[in-house]
Amino acid sequence: MDIQQYQEQLAILKKMAYHYYVLNEPMATDEEYDMLYHQILAFEQRNPNLIDPSSPTQRVGDTPLESFSKKQHLERMWSLDDVFSTKEAEEWIKRIYKNYPQASFTCSPKFDGASLNLLYQGGMLVAATTRGDGIIGELVTQNAKTIQSIPLQIPYKNEIEIRGEVVITKEDFELINQERLSRNESLFANPRNAAAGSLRQLDSKITAKRKLRFMPWGIGAGISQISNHNQGFYEAMEQIYEFGFIRIPFLSHCKNIDEIEQIYHHLLKMRNEYPIMLDGMVIMLDDFRMQQHLGWTIKSPRFACAYKFPAIEKSSKILSVTLQVGRSGIITPVAELEPVEIEGAMIARATLHNFSEIERKDIRIGDRVIIIRSGDVIPKIIKPLIALRDGSEIPIQKPDVCPVCGGELLVEEIFIKCQNLRCKARVLESIIHFASKKALNIDGLGEKNVIQLFENHLIHNILDLYSLTYEDLIALEGWKEKRAKNLLNAIENTKGIELWRLVNALGIEHIGEGMSKKLTSVYGLDIFHLTHDEILALNGFGEEIANSLVEFNRTNKSLIEKMLEILNPKVEVVEIDANSPFYQKTIVLTGTLSQPRDEIAKILEKKGAKMTSSVSKNTDFVIYGENAGSKLDKAKALGICLLDEEQMRAML
Repeated sequence: MDIQQYQEQLAILKKMAYHYYVLNEPMATDEEYDMLYHQILAFEQRNPNLIDPSSPTQRVGDTPLESFSKKQHLERMWSLDDVFSTKEAEEWIKRIYKNYPQASFTCSPKFDGASLNLLYQGGMLVAATTRGDGIIGELVTQNAKTIQSIPLQIPYKNEIEIRGEVVITKEDFELINQERLSRNESLFANPRNAAAGSLRQLDSKITAKRKLRFMPWGIGAGISQISNHNQGFYEAMEQIYEFGFIRIPFLSHCKNIDEIEQIYHHLLKMRNEYPIMLDGMVIMLDDFRMQQHLGWTIKSPRFACAYKFPAIEKSSKILSVTLQVGRSGIITPVAELEPVEIEGAMIARATLHNFSEIERKDIRIGDRVIIIRSGDVIPKIIKPLIALRDGSEIPIQKPDVCPVCGGELLVEEIFIKCQNLRCKARVLESIIHFASKKALNIDGLGEKNVIQLFENHLIHNILDLYSLTYEDLIALEGWKEKRAKNLLNAIENTKGIELWRLVNALGIEHIGEGMSKKLTSVYGLDIFHLTHDEILALNGFGEEIANSLVEFNRTNKSLIEKMLEILNPKVEVVEIDANSPFYQKTIVLTGTLSQPRDEIAKILEKKGAKMTSSVSKNTDFVIYGENAGSKLDKAKALGICLLDEEQMRAML
């Protein structure tokens, strides 16, 4: 390779990196990228005086730093004033309207990460500085260069500061904490904490492993030159994206309060599904001349504010620990907390998962702990605040017997299980699961009603549901004619349901909705007579599933026969099309399609597809319709094959 070939191949490598890390549209395989990378690296090692400073090989420094130097920003990085409600946001906007009645605004997501200021001179990245106190920050240029979404070179020769947020996805945050647990290292409390900690590593090789992303949100020095005061902030950001930065999602130009509120509530709705933590929305007066006229207070601009989301991370104190017994007998420790409000809900309990988790995190009764809540999922404890301990904290002990029935316990790897099949807790949980939406979907038979029926000795197992009478129900406290008839009708409507629903409802260990569908579509009613080897012959079925199903069929033969007699389930044995392009492919549906997703899922399952609800690196296709949200964004980030409905049907 000569110098001309080096420059040509380097241009191709940089284009590959841009497509992969910024556009989320890979133009080459990992192998092709790696081969070209090492060819260029070999040339540079032979010719160190010819190395292009913007080469991707220059992203990781050779030696760790001893400490970070300080650097002053050319333009101050201001804090934003916060507003926390619709009323406060409207009051802030109306203050702008007093000066500029025709003002418009740029709204953008407020990412929860670590702020970073990038300085470019002559088109080259010359410095990267943390926010610090807004005037002076720490110089982390060596680490910033490891972040693939930060261009080392931009097609703009004037001096300019690009501001943005260094973030990490929720999925990568979980992986980092799992690795730290395995090494007995302290855990990061949240993705923001992980991003900031990763950015400030003295060894840039560690930073390079953390999969950080840079999301641009503003401009410091050089804004007057790039805008010439003839365009707004929204247009200026469009120009920044042309420099090679990631295009941030949901950036919107809003003309009035109603449009701002609409974007805010859309972001709030997307918050839990979006792969990166969002903690609000930034509202920015769009016109640069108006911004200069309004100016700044001592600490913040008058022309921008942060419209914050309700907090989902809080701290609380563990008062005690309750042991819950599930339908499979697994005992789950649950922390009873000092009540704390998160997203408008009072949280007084949080799962501790299992006793191995408690030991690894060293969680004790009396600890103050960090809690997070995502959507409707039960809150979970991330870590204890060990520095706040005063010596009164009590270690959490493993149980010796079942806390409900006093029965024998089995320790199975990280799980502790009650062995008593007649344990009240196991029976209740099995009935609740039997009636749940993805099982028999018995409307009106939630947890409270199941407990009431059980406590009044009307049901002792799932079979008893089909012996309930109108007279039984109407005699219960709080039950009237309509409620009783509705429940009896809902139970009656389970007769003739799909076989897979019954299999899922039976609560066979290791066999959920997907496995139930696959087994019944291939074997029909023969599922209850399968041998160990016949189960293993199915793709995706291992020893644990085979052992579990064979044992369940053996010990519950009488129950299965009675349920089949009562329900007479509908059997749909599907002939799988092994020649389909979707055969044995993992597929996620998202957005609004021309048919309900369940119907499209059935079509794809007949082609041998494996349907799942979440996007991961193992997903083969994401099929999307209108208003597709975070699942589509995540699929793009992972480079997964995307199909619209028309393309899907063409392949079918």
